[in-house]
Order: sequence, then C-alpha cells, then structure tokens
Amino acid sequence: MTRLLEASTPGAVLDQLLSVVFGLETTGWPHRGAQGSGGGGGFAVHLADGSTLNAPTVIAASGSFDRPHLPTLPGRDGFTGQILHAAAYTNPLPYAGRRIVVVGAGNSAVQIACELAETTTVTLATRTPIRFVDQRPLGKDLHFWFTITGFDRLPARLVTTPPTVPVLDEGTYRQALRDGRLDRRQMFTRLDEGDVVWADGSREPVDVVLLATGYRPNLDYLNELGALDERGHPRHDRGLSTTHPGLGFLGLEWQRTPASNTLRGVGRDSRHLTRKLTAHLNTHRFRAGV
Repeated sequence: MTRLLEASTPGAVLDQLLSVVFGLETTGWPHRGAQGSGGGGGFAVHLADGSTLNAPTVIAASGSFDRPHLPTLPGRDGFTGQILHAAAYTNPLPYAGRRIVVVGAGNSAVQIACELAETTTVTLATRTPIRFVDQRPLGKDLHFWFTITGFDRLPARLVTTPPTVPVLDEGTYRQALRDGRLDRRQMFTRLDEGDVVWADGSREPVDVVLLATGYRPNLDYLNELGALDERGHPRHDRGLSTTHPGLGFLGLEWQRTPASNTLRGVGRDSRHLTRKLTAHLNTHRFRAGV
C-alpha cells in the first residue's frame, strides 16, 4: 500500500519521510522552539515538548530553505492588496484575472511569473536585468556538466561572494519576454494603498505582490548559544562552528562547495562533517581520560 506524505512544515515532511521511506521513528523536530546551550561538556538541546537531549555534539541540519525571506517594502503596512512569498504559491488558478507583480530575478520568480502569465497579467520587478543560461548546453542538462567538470566540488573558499544563480532556460522564458506575455520592469519604489509606484514615477493598481526573494537559514534555536552572526547566519568554517567546538552545520548555501545545499553535494558535506566531529569526540574523550 502506498502511503501519502501529508505535512505542512519542513519538519513534518522530514518526520514523514523518515517514517514512510526509511521506517524510522523520530523524537520530534528540535528547531521548532528549541534552544541550545553548550560548552566543553557538550550540549543540552531543549525540545518544544519540554524534554531535553544531552549530547557531546550537535549537527544543525535544517538547511538553507526553511525561512522565506521577506524584504522591507516601503508602504507595505498600508497596502490593500495581497502580499505573499513564493513559498505559499501552489498554482495559478486562485490568481486568474488579477494584476500581479512578481518580485525577483531568479529561477522561482521567472518560473512562477511565466506560469501565471497564462491566466493573468504579470510583471517581473527586479533590481537588475534577468540573467539567463541555457538549460541543456550540447544536449545535456547543465547539472550534468556541473558534475563531470568538477564545478560541484570547487572549494567555496575560492569565492569571496557567492554569485547569483542565473535562470536556467531552454528558451521558454526568454520567448515569453520577447512576445510580451511577460514583462520586466525596474523594481518599484513603494506601495501606496492599492497601487505600486514604479521607478519612473508612474503608478498602477495591483492585486497581488508575490515575493520570490529566496530563503534564509532558520536557526533561531541557536540564538542564545551565540553561534550566529547579526544576520542570523552561522559562524562556521566549512560546516564546523567557529564559536562552539562540537557544533556542526549541514545544508548551507556554499558551505564547502557550490553544491553544498543540493542533493548532489550534501552527502559529501555530511561525510566531511562526520569525520571532523568524530575526531573532535575522540580528542575530547582522550583528554577526559575516557
């Protein structure tokens, strides 16, 4: 019998995947309201149900895609239309016939905008021109080339600032822009009641502003530990905490390589992290005389 996954949060999805696919039971989803405290003696992880897990090492594997990023939009509080993040978008049917502005220049923004354009009027609002690359150069998917050329394994430390991911396209999205089914405009300056005010000073009524503005790590459960910077990002070196020995991170964007937060790269990172944390445990036990 096939069991369907029915979950509304990443944590619930993970619990069901572990149970349905691998037959494993879980103890809960710690990063929903959990806090950590650590030091030379290890860590205490306080779960939302009031229980506590004690461990000499902790791996924060909640990844890069758990917290939708909602940028500040002038006039947002007084906007009478709907504002939602791409994480809440499922299909174009509820938006048919409505005037929509999609904010963003990445893959999700372009894909959603192109889908919506089949049933309504859509504008892509971006700060920079959209950068496209061919999805299948020489007849092979770009990710194939990432793998065989070694790009996926390039050390992230070679890059000071990770580049913006271009939009992968077999021609569909660029054609939609050329045909006028989809248009792109410079990012609006503000929202004013039911209108957007464009960079050239013009304004128009808009029903929906859809933010395809990416995600941030959701690591609030480490706030009190002092393991995060002022942006809420982990202080780490290739997945190992630089503030708390024994604490590791997994699934972060450009953690060790360009593929670190993909299924192609997370396995390599997990093996690296396991080796490093095992060495830490062995050293700690030796010093403790265990």
